[in-house]
Amino acid sequence: MKFTNSVAVTLATAGSLAAAHGHGHAHFHKRATETETVAVPGPTVYDFVVMDPSATGSPEEISLSEACAGLADHKLEWLDAPIPAACPTSSSSSSSTSSSSSSSTSTVTPTPTVAAQVLLETSAAIISSSSSSSSSTSTVESITSSSSSSTYSAAATSSSSSSSSTSAGLTAEFPDGELDCSTFPSDYGAVALDYLGIDGWSGIQYVTLVDELVSSIVTAVSGDSCTSGSMCSYACPPGYQKSQWPTTQGSTGQSVGGLECKGGKLYLTNTDYKQICIEGTGGVNIRNELSEQVAVCRTDYPGTESETVPLLAAAGASHPLTCPNGETYFKWEGKTTSAQYYVNNKGVSAEKGCQWGDGSEPIGNWAPMNFGVGYSAGSTWLSMFKNEPTTDADLDFKVKLIGDDLSDSCRYDGAGNFYNNAGKITSGNGCTASSSSGNAYFVFYD
Repeated sequence: MKFTNSVAVTLATAGSLAAAHGHGHAHFHKRATETETVAVPGPTVYDFVVMDPSATGSPEEISLSEACAGLADHKLEWLDAPIPAACPTSSSSSSSTSSSSSSSTSTVTPTPTVAAQVLLETSAAIISSSSSSSSSTSTVESITSSSSSSTYSAAATSSSSSSSSTSAGLTAEFPDGELDCSTFPSDYGAVALDYLGIDGWSGIQYVTLVDELVSSIVTAVSGDSCTSGSMCSYACPPGYQKSQWPTTQGSTGQSVGGLECKGGKLYLTNTDYKQICIEGTGGVNIRNELSEQVAVCRTDYPGTESETVPLLAAAGASHPLTCPNGETYFKWEGKTTSAQYYVNNKGVSAEKGCQWGDGSEPIGNWAPMNFGVGYSAGSTWLSMFKNEPTTDADLDFKVKLIGDDLSDSCRYDGAGNFYNNAGKITSGNGCTASSSSGNAYFVFYD
C-alpha cells in the first residue's frame, strides 16, 4: 500500500535553529556544503594537532613525520578512531611523493582533501575514564584547526563500516543516464539501506508533474522499487550528504530529492554536482562516551522527510555529524535550510531506530530528542530539544555541547531538563548555541 506524502514535522521550539533563523517550513533538516566539485581528486593530506592532556597549554601543530614517529613510539595517541592511512609506510610514502610530483606538472592539478586530526600525548588514555567530568572533556574538545581545514574530510575519521566500504567511490563522477534504475549507486559513495526494503534507497517518491510543478507525491513502502517516473533518494557516509534534488519541487511545499529514474536509467537532478555525495562543512561531531551504541537518524531532506539516514554512534567512539551550509545547499522557497536528526535511546539499532515508527515505543520519528545542525550568517548553529509534541518521552542519557567558542552552554540532564549559562531552562523545550569556528561535539554520557 502506498500513501501520499503529506507529513510535516513541526519543530515548535523557541531555541531551535529553525526558529532562530526564521525558517518557517515544518522541517528542520537540510544541508549545504563548502567543498568544491573536482573532476580529478587529489590525495588526502593530514593536518595534525597535538594536545597536552593536562590542557595547560595551547594545541600545537606538528608535521606528518613528527606525528607518525610519535604514534609509532607510542608517545602520541589518536583522540578519535585511528586512521592508519595517515602514516604511510616508507614504500607507499615514496610512491605517494612521486605521484604528487608528477601531478604538479600535469595539465589537470588534483585538489587534495585535507583531514584535520587531533593527537594526544600517551597519558590521554586517562581522560577517557574520567570524561564524564565537564572540566576534563571541555579541554579535550577544544580543537584548533589550520586555515586549510575548511575542507576537512569527515569521512576520514568515520569508523562506520558503510563509510569505509564506500569511501573509494565518493569522488567518482556519476555516469548520468547510464545506470539501470535497478542498480543502487553504491560504487559512487551511496550507502545502501537494505533494512528499509526498497532496494537500498533511503526513500522513493513517485511524482506527478502538472505545469512544471509536482502536484502529487506517492511515497514507496517496503517492497517497492525505483522505476520510471520516480525520484530515488539515497544515504551517504557520515560527514557527507546527497547532492541531488531537482529545481521542480512540490506545489504545496513538499520536498523532492534524489536521482531521477526515466526510461529505465538513473539521471542527475542537480548537475551542479557530478558526485552524488558531498561533504558537509566539517567540524561537528558526536562523541559517545556511553557503553552502548546510539542510533542518530537524519531526515531524508529534500525527499521523503522520513528519518531514514543513519549514523550509528558506537560506544566509546567519535563520528562526524554532517552540518549543511545553508547558504549553498537546498533552499526551501528561497529560505536556508538545516539538518535535523532524531536521537534514539541508547542500545537501539540503526535498523530499528532509523525508520518510521508507529508510536508503540519511542523510536524513529517518535525518538525522544532532536538535534538541529546548520551553517548560516557566518556561524554554525547547534540545537538539542525534545521531540514535542510528537512524544513526551525523555532521552535516557545525558548530552552536552562542547566546542571552541560556543556562544552559550547547552546541556541535557537525562531527566527531561535543559541548561544553559543562566541555569535550568524553564521556558521552551531545548537549547541552542552557535560557534564561529564550527568546531563542536555533541557528547553522550551517563
